[in-house]
Amino acid sequence: MNQEQTNYEWWQEGIIYQIYPRSYQDSNGDGIGDLQGILKRLDYLKELGITAVWLSPIFPSPMADFGYDISDYQGIHPLFGTLSDFDELVNAVHNRGLKLILDLVPNHTSDQHPWFLESRSSRDNPKRDWYIWHDSLPDGGVPNNWLSVFGGPAWEWDEATGQYYYHAFLKEQPDLNWRNPEVQEAMLNVMRFWLEKGVDGFRVDVMWHMIKDKNLRDNPPNPNYQPYMATYDQLLPVYSTDQSEVHELVLQMRQVLDGYDSRLLIGEIYLPINQLVAYYGIDGKGAHLPFNFQLLLLPWDARQIAAAIDQYEGALPESGWPNWVLGNHDQARISSRVGKEQARVAALLLLTLRGTPTIYYGEEIGMRDVPIPFDEIQDPQGLNMPDKNLSRDPARTPMQWSRGLNAGFTEGKPWLRLARDFSRENVERQQDDPYSVLSFYKRLIKLRQQEPALMVGDYIPVYSDAQLIVYIRQLEGHPRFLILLNLSHRPGYFKAKDSSMHGVVKIATVPEWEGNEVNDTISLGGDEGIIVQLSE
Repeated sequence: MNQEQTNYEWWQEGIIYQIYPRSYQDSNGDGIGDLQGILKRLDYLKELGITAVWLSPIFPSPMADFGYDISDYQGIHPLFGTLSDFDELVNAVHNRGLKLILDLVPNHTSDQHPWFLESRSSRDNPKRDWYIWHDSLPDGGVPNNWLSVFGGPAWEWDEATGQYYYHAFLKEQPDLNWRNPEVQEAMLNVMRFWLEKGVDGFRVDVMWHMIKDKNLRDNPPNPNYQPYMATYDQLLPVYSTDQSEVHELVLQMRQVLDGYDSRLLIGEIYLPINQLVAYYGIDGKGAHLPFNFQLLLLPWDARQIAAAIDQYEGALPESGWPNWVLGNHDQARISSRVGKEQARVAALLLLTLRGTPTIYYGEEIGMRDVPIPFDEIQDPQGLNMPDKNLSRDPARTPMQWSRGLNAGFTEGKPWLRLARDFSRENVERQQDDPYSVLSFYKRLIKLRQQEPALMVGDYIPVYSDAQLIVYIRQLEGHPRFLILLNLSHRPGYFKAKDSSMHGVVKIATVPEWEGNEVNDTISLGGDEGIIVQLSE
């Protein structure tokens, strides 16, 4: 914890909001969200109180994995608009005092990218070594046992050149060979292109995948594999991911960003805490924010979450700034994981923990996963493993703006179906309801952004048991706050060690509490959480 710091970057004080562009707002009636649609909704985001907008990929792509298979890193997919639409969006975002973060996908390209078309054209093409090619084993088998995240082996045979190429994801997403300096320079130039256009940072997709074991050793079996898990989890990816050399690449990326003012580097990294924090880099010269997915992956259990918060706080390097994520386009929505009432407690947790919070679009109105019939599944992960219910489509459905046609998202046919209850659960309806999830989020964000202790203060654990998590946020010279969260559905009770403790409830999941004084003994109903401003 660094009490000496007095000047904070925008991304340390701020709140990130993730937009899945296909699903946010359609402007031309084709049923798919686009950049002009996002432009229309910037005033909503400004009013919500967030700081930065992160866009999932908007680049040209055959859409095998909905934009995470890029065929041109320096363009905009016509579905989303044009480069001039993008320039207009950057200006409009900045004019509102907001920031714009792009998704960068450097681990792999589309198999339609000109680099790969060259690479696969012949064994002696200059770009052959831009990807990971390998001969078959003497018996004709694949080079090793590595598996694709989306199911099946991670090697694809190329008949024309008589070798396999490696793809950690779909066969349409060949992995780049980041050991090749030409690949490194090409991708750093992509970053420079967008930084020159005014982009405020990047969220780097699957950062921990970027370098693979030089000797392509087999991954060991996972002793904890269960049949309900994705086939990828049959092995422990100790040689196909998280190689030590990756940190040199992250440093190169960081150096590019450091050549510009106040730009942000986020890494998508699904790793245990002790491996995750290595991505901050030596002397803090790695990713500014290696995404911390503890709240996404842990069981919703007070003891486990309290322990994880302490473990994370304790593992952070001295200059490492924490961050927390409740939802994203790859995971079930928080309301579906913990229930609608408990989702408010989760929001309170997200927005009062120390560090930068990331909100996934729709969480602020309590959107839930929408059941997508099998014949309407779009997600390759769902299509490739149909018996495991692993489709990510349910968490990617269109934003619910109003009770009108298609929830105000599109005048055409939405690319994914909407929630059945959108006429009741939407921005328009919640906007004027003081008890709505949206009103709760707005008040919570406003308090966080007004109070330095909540925004950048220290985190002091106070108490946890099977139901409750209690902690203090404090910053010298500013009001202190006690946060009490009941992660269960049953009443819970807190008795402070300091009998003189008292304060006033500033925000509560049950608004009737607000403005009331509390003392050293507090009784919380199930699914309740409160922020108490302590009296000195």
